[in-house]
Amino acid sequence: MRRPSLLAAFVSAAAALAFGLGAAPAASAAGQNYVALGDSYSAGVGSTSDYLDSCDRSTAAYPYLYSQSHALDSFSFQACTGATAPDIENNQLGALNSATTLVSLTDGGNDVGFSTVMTDCVLYSDSTCLNAINSAEDKARNQLPGILDTLYGDIRSAAPGAHVVVVGYPEFYDLANSSGCVGLDNTKRTALDDAADVLDGVISDAVSRQSGFTFTDVRGGFSGHELCDSSAWLHSLSWPVSDSYHPTASGQSGAYLPAFEAGV
Repeated sequence: MRRPSLLAAFVSAAAALAFGLGAAPAASAAGQNYVALGDSYSAGVGSTSDYLDSCDRSTAAYPYLYSQSHALDSFSFQACTGATAPDIENNQLGALNSATTLVSLTDGGNDVGFSTVMTDCVLYSDSTCLNAINSAEDKARNQLPGILDTLYGDIRSAAPGAHVVVVGYPEFYDLANSSGCVGLDNTKRTALDDAADVLDGVISDAVSRQSGFTFTDVRGGFSGHELCDSSAWLHSLSWPVSDSYHPTASGQSGAYLPAFEAGV
């Protein structure tokens, strides 16, 4: 999610370094005017060592991969690492208009302070970690619904004819393989997975209140490829730290892209 305050350092997971260049265009996407909004999970933090700009947009991120494998009329890549809902409203919605037909979005993690959660869980005790998680879950349940309702309403106003696909967040750990896995203890891993479920549940509920919006879940796509699995599609604590807890290139192409395409 965000590099400052160790957000990108400890919050997400990287994406797959599969460019998608050269893939046959899909006729079903012809006529689409596509705008990609959101935070680091849509920008593609962790999916490459060479970003397009200061927002850490990546050619291995699922929006870019989709744009390269489908015959779009237009594509605007607006997602930016560290973005919160107000950031998206102030800095990204200008790309939307009445001609926009497709929008993708990830948002919510930064709004509830998951950078602080990951920092506390990586650096400090179980009790500090659990307190941070409880605080984030409280924000997710009590503050995030209103934040998302405002954001989704602003997106609908700016792009009244668009189909909006809201993509969720993964669980980080395969708890079935946790016993032989280095890093955080199982108490922290379980709580972090539960927190991801809470966040996805709140986002899904908010999407259900909007006409023309679809929530698509990436958790199943990461099954067998979470941290503690032999072929993880997520970064654990990594260098650069901004990659930590973001999808790898394979996570973007193998989990996020199919989830988004299923929602389209």
